[in-house]
Amino acid sequence: MGHGIAQISAMAGYNTSIRDVEQKFLDSAIEKIKWSLEKLLKKQKITDLEMKSILERINLTTDLNKSLSDSDLVIEAVPEDLILKKRVYQGIDENAEDKTFYASNTSTLPITEIASLTSRPDRFVGLHFFNPPQLMQLVEVIPGKETSPKVIESAVEFIGSLGKQPILCRKDVPGFIVNRIFIPLVHEAAYCLERDKTSLVAIDMAVKEKMKFPMGIFELADYTGLDVIHKATVEMYSRDKSVMKPNPIIERLYSEGKYGQKSGHGFYEYKKGQYERVNVTDNHIEQYDPVKLVAFAANNASWLISHGACDKKELEMALRLGMGLKAELFETVKSYGVESIVNTLRQLAQKNGSIYAPDQFLINDLESK
Repeated sequence: MGHGIAQISAMAGYNTSIRDVEQKFLDSAIEKIKWSLEKLLKKQKITDLEMKSILERINLTTDLNKSLSDSDLVIEAVPEDLILKKRVYQGIDENAEDKTFYASNTSTLPITEIASLTSRPDRFVGLHFFNPPQLMQLVEVIPGKETSPKVIESAVEFIGSLGKQPILCRKDVPGFIVNRIFIPLVHEAAYCLERDKTSLVAIDMAVKEKMKFPMGIFELADYTGLDVIHKATVEMYSRDKSVMKPNPIIERLYSEGKYGQKSGHGFYEYKKGQYERVNVTDNHIEQYDPVKLVAFAANNASWLISHGACDKKELEMALRLGMGLKAELFETVKSYGVESIVNTLRQLAQKNGSIYAPDQFLINDLESK
């Protein structure tokens, strides 16, 4: 993520420093950037001169003080570990100039918690880029409780200057917008697998064809990485028990080292050592009705809206750009009927607990009909 963010920043004309703890990591980063730029060069998206200028704007260093010299913004992209982040920010605090504001590329950890590790929580914001940053258009902008309005405004302007689409997550909620829906949905799909005695392929085909996902939910989990999903689950669930009901299947696959495509085995098995699409056919389309998954996703989406994290338009844009949905989630809800979705949630709540209780946003929508 770090080298991808550095690349798009340099492409937008910013002088950019990449700082890491060892030279070998920096060497790897610049090789990946060159590889990416060479692909753009071959497609005639950039010229030789532009590629040279972009690379000249990228500075590599292991020296933290040097990397922060005259910096307006520092974006931290280290692993999702608060202890590690605390150590990193201690070093940044000791070397950053007064004008510098801080951003974390965390995908799940609360911005307010990370900001509290620093000396300037008012100059701290979350900038959640999606992977790979070179291709994905969405960046979630998440203020902490003390983030100043000026920093929020500057962050939104910066993301826009990169040619990306900023979406403001107004509340620092676990998972922000996209992961608040995606991560719990993976667990719910695993519950559907067990409760409905169906197959991975049947659910995946239904999710693709009826919910208009770019790939099946289990495919998407394997592509994302079950290690990533497990870590996000732990962090989100530890802070909000109502966000999901963790499925033991996810933890079991993680503990067995079955992370998905990257390890050769996850929900599916991958034999070629590289990304390959799962073989699903039209024969699976009518084998499963994903109404429970539609209802569960819509309920978490409704929670985000009713709790002021975003509005409906922003949510739909985030799902389209961040998850690749080809149809709006609430249009899919409409195709099933709001009453059917609410009744499905009530039935699930009666059988499996209050986590499924329909959100007030959905109830209000039903009562307005």
